[in-house]
Amino acid sequence: MPNRDMIVVGASAGGVEALTQLVQGLPVDFPAAIFVVLHFPPFSVSALPQILSRVGKLPALHPGDRTIIKPGQVYIAPPNYHLLIQPGHIRLSQGPREHGLRPAIDTTFRSAARAYNSQVIGVILTGALDDGTAGLLTIKSQGGLTIVQDPDEAMFDGMPRSALKYVAVDHIVKLSDLAACLSQLIDEPIKEDSPVSEPLDQEAAIVAQDKAERERGEHPGDPSPLTCPDCGGVLWELQEGNLVRFRCHVGHAYSIESMASEQASEVEKALWSANRALEEKAALARRMAVQARQHHRNLSEAKFLARAEEAEQHAALLRQIILQQDKVPPQLDAEASDSA
Repeated sequence: MPNRDMIVVGASAGGVEALTQLVQGLPVDFPAAIFVVLHFPPFSVSALPQILSRVGKLPALHPGDRTIIKPGQVYIAPPNYHLLIQPGHIRLSQGPREHGLRPAIDTTFRSAARAYNSQVIGVILTGALDDGTAGLLTIKSQGGLTIVQDPDEAMFDGMPRSALKYVAVDHIVKLSDLAACLSQLIDEPIKEDSPVSEPLDQEAAIVAQDKAERERGEHPGDPSPLTCPDCGGVLWELQEGNLVRFRCHVGHAYSIESMASEQASEVEKALWSANRALEEKAALARRMAVQARQHHRNLSEAKFLARAEEAEQHAALLRQIILQQDKVPPQLDAEASDSA
């Protein structure tokens, strides 16, 4: 009988410290492959493989496309690439972002569940917002095991609490006990193994399949009045148990929480753009006032100065509104806070 030898781990803010503690506790003869997704800024350079290889007994690396999966290896999603797990090998994809992220935890978890079903153990560690919840739900539905770091000890408890809210998690574990828990679970044989799904060469294949189903009227999702923050396309609302998600035709995907975060970012961007336009309007009006003064057009000068003052007042009011919003602590993912 097969064992649960495919372990997928998702982390975000505070993840470097959590992953370091996890790999330190794994033995050198650990017989499972470990796949790690940590949120990186898109064009960053990651030192996480060197960090984990140095503190742990297992080799850690950023895999290449079509890398063969071997037990006892730690595979880390590279910055700006989704890590997709297929039977026997890994694919790297620059497909649509999920929750505004690439790599996204949901993408890796979902691909693992489709490829290895009940052989998968999904683990959610510290992080803000809720990436990984939908993927963990898929792992659970395919017969895999689900583990969540105890949110009371997580540096950022958003991701663990979201997973616990929507998924009937098998184990809630303190970080200090996680390595021992995994070692015990992989030794337990799987009583009934589900048939392995057909491999999907790209995450885009999932999106294309969903789109075709929608066009045939077979997709359970409903059109949403919301538009995709990434591409402006129509979003479809998908219901998975109590979890609501959104996906556009291109494949960008969001939860309610990540959608709200992206919308807040778009609103702030629009407000700053409006502030810039008002300040430029004031600057141009003052330049026109100077030109009018040089030609002794006093009425025109006064008109342009009044226009400049009005634009500056509107810009100051708008800036005050923006800064007042910033005083409310946003639930950001802080993905750039980890230098690795």
